Amino acid sequence: MTKIASSSIEVERASDEDLSAIEELLSACKLPVDGVHDIVESFVVARTNGNIVGAAAIEPCGPYGLLRSVAVDESTRGHGIGRALVDSLLADAKRRGFRELYLLTTTAENYFPRFGFVTTSRDTTPAEIQATSQFRDICPSSATVMRRAI
Repeated sequence: MTKIASSSIEVERASDEDLSAIEELLSACKLPVDGVHDIVESFVVARTNGNIVGAAAIEPCGPYGLLRSVAVDESTRGHGIGRALVDSLLADAKRRGFRELYLLTTTAENYFPRFGFVTTSRDTTPAEIQATSQFRDICPSSATVMRRAI
């Protein structure tokens, strides 16, 4: 259990039973739910009082990972939940042996540099990342692409 700003949260691996709550949270945060059911086992969730208040995932792409769907319930933002989720996934990426993580964002390009992500070109993104539906179809071509070495 992790303590965050005077409230207890627990960050743990998601289960199939969490799918609908994750999709509801992503929808509320205006993030795409396409393909979430295919990678639910790659999600971690943050719970407070048994309720999911945050979720994030790494979609495996060969030796790379695509950080996606970092979402925190609006009523609990500003208490370190997003940081706890991303920190958990960064540690997981290291354990899993990913070379680099990538992400696409239209709103959080100023948030992710604190975790070591830097802006990169779509053209230099590995083919494994370019082959994802997030890269090809879901995120607009105007989305900022960021990468981080592991």
